[in-house]
Amino acid sequence: MAGLTAAAVAAVAFLAYQASASAPSDLSAKPRTSGTSVPSVSPSGGAKKPAGNPLAVPASSGTGERVVYALSDRRVWLVDGKGKATRTFSVMPSTVDPLPGAYKVTSRSGSVRGSDGVQIEHVVRFATNEDVAIGFSAAVDGSTPTPDPTKKTGGIRMKRADGDALWTFAVIGAKVVVVA
Repeated sequence: MAGLTAAAVAAVAFLAYQASASAPSDLSAKPRTSGTSVPSVSPSGGAKKPAGNPLAVPASSGTGERVVYALSDRRVWLVDGKGKATRTFSVMPSTVDPLPGAYKVTSRSGSVRGSDGVQIEHVVRFATNEDVAIGFSAAVDGSTPTPDPTKKTGGIRMKRADGDALWTFAVIGAKVVVVA
């Protein structure tokens, strides 16, 4: 009887560990739902991330230490050198998206006013599209509003705690991979 109890406790502990290891750092984020089914293959023909773990790092995002930004998921992963996500969080994209591909962080600013007039911090720029600089940032007031569709802006907004983590992780020259 004691052996069965010990085995059951070990199994529960293992499952709890697995759940905690794959949990997002921001548990208040609500998963997106849609009325349409998600194809099992990406538009480029590559494999999509496993359906069993929607927070898994996209398989098509390369290898090594990197920031991964999934446009369709509105999600960022900070990935260590072994390919394991150390943090993942949702973001609010702006009106101009970066094209899918690999980039490097080109500039950073501690605190500036965004092109939408909002005071922002921890700006990490990595791309340009349609003559608009694109980068990650957090509003000082903590907001992540939907951007004005009539303005061309490139700020990918996140919560302040996520902005702090990305600022520490993504130094000049850090790899940023954008996937569809």
